[in-house]
Amino acid sequence: MPGLSRPLTAANALGALLSAGFGLAGLLDPGLALPDDSAITGGVHLYAAAYAARALPLGAALLHQLLAGRGGRGLPPLLALAGAVQIADAAIGLATRNPGMTLGATALAALHLGSAARLARSARPARPARPARSSAPTGA
Repeated sequence: MPGLSRPLTAANALGALLSAGFGLAGLLDPGLALPDDSAITGGVHLYAAAYAARALPLGAALLHQLLAGRGGRGLPPLLALAGAVQIADAAIGLATRNPGMTLGATALAALHLGSAARLARSARPARPARPARSSAPTGA
C-alpha cells in the first residue's frame, strides 16, 4: 500500500505532536486555556488530566506509526480516530468561544481525515477488468 507523501507525513506528525503537547501543557497548567479570572478547581484538574490521558497516547501512537514507516493498514483508522478527536476538540472550542482551539482543531481534523481518506483510496484493490465481448456471432 502506498504511503503518504513526505509533506503529508510531516504535517500529520506535527499535528500529533501539537495535540500531545497541548495535552501535556494542560496537565502541567490546567488553567492554561481558561480566561484569566477563572478559578482552577478540582474539576478543572480532572478534565485537564482526562484530556492528557487521551491526547498523549493517541499522539504517541500516531507519531510512531507515521515516523517508523509502519503505516500499513493500521494508519488510516488511526488517522480517522485522531481526526474524530479533533472534531470533538473543535466543538469544545466553539462551545467555549475559544477561537484558537476551534481553528486549530478544525485544521488538524481536516488534515488527519483527509490523509486517512487518501490512504484508504490508495489501498482499494483495482477493479477487475470486464471480459471483452466478442462481436462475432455465436452459434450455428
